[in-house]
Amino acid sequence: MTKETLPDIQNMGDSRGISINKVGIKNFRLPVYVQDQSSKGQHTVAKCSMYVNLPSDFKGTHMSRFAEILNSEEFEITLQSLKGTLRKMTELLHARDAYLEFSFRYFIKKNAPVSGIASMMDYKVTLIGELVDGRYVIFVKTVVPITSLCPCSKEISQYGAHNQRSYVTVTVELKRFVWIEEIIKIIEQAGSCEVYGVLKRPDEKYVTEKAYENPKFVEDIVRDVAVKLNQDDRIAAYEIESENVESIHNHSAIAVITRDKRKI
Repeated sequence: MTKETLPDIQNMGDSRGISINKVGIKNFRLPVYVQDQSSKGQHTVAKCSMYVNLPSDFKGTHMSRFAEILNSEEFEITLQSLKGTLRKMTELLHARDAYLEFSFRYFIKKNAPVSGIASMMDYKVTLIGELVDGRYVIFVKTVVPITSLCPCSKEISQYGAHNQRSYVTVTVELKRFVWIEEIIKIIEQAGSCEVYGVLKRPDEKYVTEKAYENPKFVEDIVRDVAVKLNQDDRIAAYEIESENVESIHNHSAIAVITRDKRKI
């Protein structure tokens, strides 16, 4: 039996009359190349998820075609490549809408604040693309660890104050290109202090004292990030979430701000 005579079950009709919003593959791993602000770029491994819509009169989609698109060449993640891949998905899978996500670790070299010793920091980044009703939408999601020190604890204690590791997740809808490093910098500046890969004793003294002098509630963190994003006309909409993993409670504190700047 030749390929031409093999039955194509996916293209058969379906009598239930129910369309599917998203169908595809999830957590497909592949090596990718990502541009960075240093102009050197970096190779990393991404988890990719790809989906298309499925009309009610089709039984299934062609799952193998998703992987074929990604494996056709070494994948470089840019805004243009995301748009090109979304367009190719709609063409090869005969779909109206397409959705694409790349999640990966993004590395930035940071120098310790006093000793200057260099180390690598990794951040969770997800690039999301959508092609819906002929309109492209691109999102960048970044998770950044920071240090936060409790203002209330500092105020009521005779000495010391409790602090915590905070994880700030920012998702922005782009109107124009924004470097990942720019988003990370905005987030790190909103904390009581930044987090570093390697610290010597003079650095530890610096970050401890800086956090103490710069106390932040979880509400302060998300508001400070929002101020910066409101000022950036390259960003159309955003969601900011800060989770403070409490050091003296058995729970986390959390705050979320969601804004569509086009409606303000």
